[in-house]
Amino acid sequence: MRRTLISICVLQAFSPFSWADVAPSEKASLELQATSVTGTADFETAQGPVKGYHATRSASATRTDTSIHETPQSISVVSKDVVEDIGATRLQEALDYAGGVGRANNFGGQGLTNFTVRGFTTAEFYRNGFPVNRGYPAMPDANTIERLEVLRGPATMLYGRGDPGGTFNVVSKQPLAERTVTLGSQLDDQGMKRGTLDASGPLDEDGRLAYRLNVVGEGGDTFRDHVSTERYGVAPVLSWQVNDATKVIFEGDFIRNNHPLDRGLTRFANQRGTPSRDTFWGEKYAGDLHNDNNTAQLRFEHMLNDNWTLGGGFQWLDGTMKGNGVEANGATSLGADGRTLQRNFNYRKLEWTDKDYQLNLTGHFSTGGFEHTLLTGVEYEDYDYKSIIQRSSAATGTFPIDIFNPVYGQPRPALTRTPTHDKENLKTYAAFVQDQVALTERLKVLAGARFERFEHKYESYAGAPNWNAADNAVTPRVGVMYDLTDTVAIYADAARSFKPNTGAAVWVAGSSRRRASPMRWA
Repeated sequence: MRRTLISICVLQAFSPFSWADVAPSEKASLELQATSVTGTADFETAQGPVKGYHATRSASATRTDTSIHETPQSISVVSKDVVEDIGATRLQEALDYAGGVGRANNFGGQGLTNFTVRGFTTAEFYRNGFPVNRGYPAMPDANTIERLEVLRGPATMLYGRGDPGGTFNVVSKQPLAERTVTLGSQLDDQGMKRGTLDASGPLDEDGRLAYRLNVVGEGGDTFRDHVSTERYGVAPVLSWQVNDATKVIFEGDFIRNNHPLDRGLTRFANQRGTPSRDTFWGEKYAGDLHNDNNTAQLRFEHMLNDNWTLGGGFQWLDGTMKGNGVEANGATSLGADGRTLQRNFNYRKLEWTDKDYQLNLTGHFSTGGFEHTLLTGVEYEDYDYKSIIQRSSAATGTFPIDIFNPVYGQPRPALTRTPTHDKENLKTYAAFVQDQVALTERLKVLAGARFERFEHKYESYAGAPNWNAADNAVTPRVGVMYDLTDTVAIYADAARSFKPNTGAAVWVAGSSRRRASPMRWA
């Protein structure tokens, strides 16, 4: 495919010179009949499909429909065509093709995978601009992705609390104007079986009401001994063009994911040799962790006039993860013989609910001889999280396994410890403003700031101290872009990130000062 593309480009580049070398015939002439072609150009939009692999526009870095070439930030867009052509089933497989993005912790195959971007760990995932990384959600299914956009560097000014390395925004598939139905199936040599449905089309004669429905069912064995997986998902989208100025979209994503807790093969300091990659250090009788996720979005866009647009919406996110698992006791849990691993049996029940409200106003105008794209917005988020984790004894010899020659079926140990039993609530209030200014035809400037307040409450039922905290943050951003040519531009961008910690407090001996623990993704 690469050679074909290069050949086409070369042909297009050199064919005019070839024509110039051909002398016209003096004895013959050819007159062509004039032809008039009319029609509507099919332009790419920031929220719509990408033609092929190369995207030209994005809204993730500015929350406005802006050319990527004119955006002073590094952006990668993985299109639906790429996702389909590589046979991706999960979002992380698509991110492997974003460039400069590495996989990190995925909580034993259960949760939204952490990634490394520019040397920082990040798990900042958004869906159509709304956060979906609260709690321990399952990895989004590739069947719902229209385009996956990677922002490198801080994006806190637009999205609120976040990591400095980068942010990921999934633009989901939207209803189509024509009726289409696509059925898909996948099999692999490990025993995985997967079926998908993607259906779309209008629901009325005028095409003002349209739908899209994505369904996925997956199950089967994996390359790991005693580890199988199940996934079921339904993602309906309904769009209503109320009138020429107003559009309303309802979107849901409901996923059921069942998978054993599988931490992989950790390399211990005193380990002697390398076990087979197929080896599972858990127990089959532990069963699956059940990760159920429900997401619903209601979005709207209303054109006040030709220059000003009001938009926003509401997202409700609800999830649970519960079930049993088997894990190593810690980084030093391998015995002196270099092969006996000390484990614990455990039970988890994690529950989370997140409500997010957004309202944005976008305007295009000219003042002082400069063209402006002004964006202002407000946001309110209310996040609740509850957890209980129980474990068996961590004493040496109570639940061991040989990492090179595992013998399964040991008696299930009793749950004797409750290290985690807590709940917390985090409320966020935010307002932001951003201005994109064209100083000249080639020189453009972007500047903005976000003002945010966090109110955090933590309660423990396992002996840890309760606490309340509040904080204010201002996160500015400034970017400059200059067009060297129509295809090459240089830019500079400076931004600040801010992320409040969550979880139980760590009390320093002899001091009443509280140090918040890392985010739960750590």
